[in-house]
Amino acid sequence: MRSALIVGACAFLLVTGCTDTPAAAPPAPTVTDTAPVLAPGKPGEEARTLAPSEAATAVPPQRANAADVRFMQNMIVHHRQALDMSLLAGSRAESDAVKRLAARINDVQGPEIAMMTDWLRAQGQQVPDHHAAHQGMPGMATPEQMEALKAAKGAAFDRLFVQLMTAHHQGALTMSAEVLTKGSHQRVQEIAEDISVSQSAEIRRMSAIR
Repeated sequence: MRSALIVGACAFLLVTGCTDTPAAAPPAPTVTDTAPVLAPGKPGEEARTLAPSEAATAVPPQRANAADVRFMQNMIVHHRQALDMSLLAGSRAESDAVKRLAARINDVQGPEIAMMTDWLRAQGQQVPDHHAAHQGMPGMATPEQMEALKAAKGAAFDRLFVQLMTAHHQGALTMSAEVLTKGSHQRVQEIAEDISVSQSAEIRRMSAIR
């Protein structure tokens, strides 16, 4: 009886493969096992699905060129003037629509200035000071226009604010379009696209205020 039990136990161990050899590890996933990789297109172009052989080298290099740096520096100066103009609206504007627009500009462009400042510092580039020159920068109000805005009140302020800010936003669109064509850094491209979208919408709002 005992010998029969021993034989049965040995047979069980043989069937279940009781050995000291560990089980083989499952095969490592390959590129073909991953989900599809989408590559965003350039502005105005559709995204496309990358082949597995392309996916490993598809990440764009994060290198800034001169157009990127110039855009970020100039847009900080540009935004600062927009904030100077918008801060006047609280005490001088008559229209609630103008006051709401000015508040939105403050809420959006203030954080954008901080973001662009951080980017420039991370790139080891100079951040423009508050008295930086802006001759030839698209859409910027002249010193005389800024003085006229400061002196205006009520409906006169509203009209001049909308006129100057519309031109100011159109200048930002021009600057954004240029860096989208000439720049190379992905983060700068994203910021330029955001500015184009938000300021185009604000131009449409201002056209309804007139």
